[in-house]
Amino acid sequence: MRIVTRIVLWAVIVFLGWKLVKAINGPVEFNKVKEARYAKVIEKLKDIQSAQLAYQTLNGKFTDSYDTLIHFIETAEFAITTSRDTSYPDRETNIAFGLDPEDGGYYKEDIIIDTIGFRTVKDSLFKNSNRYTKMMEIPIKDVNDKIELRAGHIERKGSQYAVFEARVAKDLILKDQDQNLVAQEKNTQSVDGVNGPYIQVGDMENINTSGNWPKFYDSNKENK
Repeated sequence: MRIVTRIVLWAVIVFLGWKLVKAINGPVEFNKVKEARYAKVIEKLKDIQSAQLAYQTLNGKFTDSYDTLIHFIETAEFAITTSRDTSYPDRETNIAFGLDPEDGGYYKEDIIIDTIGFRTVKDSLFKNSNRYTKMMEIPIKDVNDKIELRAGHIERKGSQYAVFEARVAKDLILKDQDQNLVAQEKNTQSVDGVNGPYIQVGDMENINTSGNWPKFYDSNKENK
């Protein structure tokens, strides 16, 4: 009986020790997985952000179609311009005050903008990469959903403003992780975290084209 009791006690001790180690290491490992996956998703959202801002520059609005964005990237061009200062006589002012333009009359200052060429949107944003063709894919194993993309307009003080939003639910990104930790992550409210249940760029309810992730996700890439 003593041997059996000792075996049982050792089994309990080992089990409790394992539970303690898991309780300590679980959140640490969760955070490592979370940050690695978030970084991959954020790179996709940055590509969507760049494409949408370029699309708005040339079209005056955003789009909710990935096919439209991809076609735009592959076919649209930015004008390359240069500017120079110029001046010319202000005829009305010179006549009104009896001034002679050739003898120190009044001149207006102006800027002339010349188009000197064109550059494709693809070269401007993605150079030799074709990663934009897969910017809608969520880069997480066994997740086949696309990044949600919406676009439209909102009214502010009587004026219409174009808005867009691209987002991914944390549930999808972390679907194979401890669901208690995932539930806590969805309620994050911190300057160092991704707040709320989604990672997103843009906003359908506010004039905002930024992402909701902390700055270190940007600095990490710059330091690589």
